[in-house]
Amino acid sequence: MTETLAHRTDERSTRRRSGDAVAGLPGARSALRVFAWLSFLAEVIIIGTGGAVRLTDSGLGCTEWPLCTPESLVPLPEQGIHGIIEFGNRTMTGVVGLIALAVVLFTLHAVSGRTAVMRALGFALGGVILAVLVYIAASLLSLPAAALMSGALLLAVLAGAVDSLRRPMVRRDLAVLAWIVLAGVMAQAVVGGFAVLSQLHPFIVGFHYTVSLLLVCVTAAYLVRLGVAPGPRTRSVPLWFAITTHVTGLALAATILFGVLTTASGPHSGDLAVVRDGFDATVLAHVHSWPGYILGALVAVLAASAGALRLPLRRWLLVLILAILVQIGVGVWQAREGLPQILVGIHMVLASLSAAAYTVVVLKLKRPVDA
Repeated sequence: MTETLAHRTDERSTRRRSGDAVAGLPGARSALRVFAWLSFLAEVIIIGTGGAVRLTDSGLGCTEWPLCTPESLVPLPEQGIHGIIEFGNRTMTGVVGLIALAVVLFTLHAVSGRTAVMRALGFALGGVILAVLVYIAASLLSLPAAALMSGALLLAVLAGAVDSLRRPMVRRDLAVLAWIVLAGVMAQAVVGGFAVLSQLHPFIVGFHYTVSLLLVCVTAAYLVRLGVAPGPRTRSVPLWFAITTHVTGLALAATILFGVLTTASGPHSGDLAVVRDGFDATVLAHVHSWPGYILGALVAVLAASAGALRLPLRRWLLVLILAILVQIGVGVWQAREGLPQILVGIHMVLASLSAAAYTVVVLKLKRPVDA
C-alpha cells in the first residue's frame, strides 16, 4: 500500500512537472501566452480585413499575386483605395504568419527544447531556399510560379511539423495545435492566390473565409489547452449535456455554412464584375436563419441548465449565448437594412468569435483527472 501511494504521489509530481515544462526557461510561459493571444487576435483581425476587401469590392484591387501588379509588389496610385485595401489584407497575412511561426518556436522551446527549435528553423530556411528555386524554375518554364512557390513553403512547414512531432515532448497537444495554425496560414496564402487567379470565384472565396474561421477556433483551443495540466481527462458534465453541446455544434456549423453561401450569393462578393454562384440570395437568407434560431434555442437551454447544475463552464456558456444573441440581432438588422457593408462585416467577425467561444465550451466539457 505504501508503494502504491508513493507511486501515485510520484505520478502526480510528474504531471505537475509536465505542466510546468510548458514554461521552458524562466519567462517563457509569459512570452508564449502573449504570442498565443496575439495569434488569436491576428486571426480575428484578418477576418475583418478580408471582409473589408470583399465588402468594398476590392478583391481585385491587386490584379496579380503575389505581386500587386505585373510590375510592382505594392499598389500603384492609379489603383486607388481598392489597391490599398487589398494590399493591406495581404500584408496582414504576413503578420499572421510571422506570429504563428513565433508561437511554434516558443512552443517547441518550451515542450521539447532548443534542439527542436533549431531543427524547425532549419526547415524554415530550407523552405525559403526551395521556394526561391521553384519560383525561378517555374518562371523559366512559364508555369504558375507564385502558386508553386507558396506550395513549396507549405511543403516545408508540413515537413517541419512531421519532423518535430515524431520526437518525444511533454505537451504534444500544444505542438500539434501550433503547427496546425502555421500550416493553415500557409495554406491560406495558397487559397488566397487561387481566389485572385480565379477572379474571385465565390466558392473559393467562401472556402477562404471558412478556413480563417477554423483557424480562429484552433488558436482559441491552443489558449485553453495552454491553461490546463496535461494527462488523462474525464467528463465534467452529464452525458446528456455533452450530447446536446455537440448537437449545438452541428447547428452552429450549419448556420455558418449557409451564411457563407448567402454572402456569396449576395451583393458583396468582392468585385462588381464577379459572377455570383447562381443561388437565390433571398431564399438562402431565410434558410440561413433557420439553423440560427435553432442554435439560439439550444445555447439558451445549455446556459440555463449549466446555471441550474452549477457546472464549471457556465460562464463560458454565458459568453457564447451573448455572442449568439448579438449575432442574431445583427443578422436581422442587416437583412432589414438591405445588407449595409459595416453590418455584414460585423456579422462575419462575430461568427468567428461565436465559433471560438463554442470551441472553449467544448473543451471545458472535460477536466483533468486530478483536478
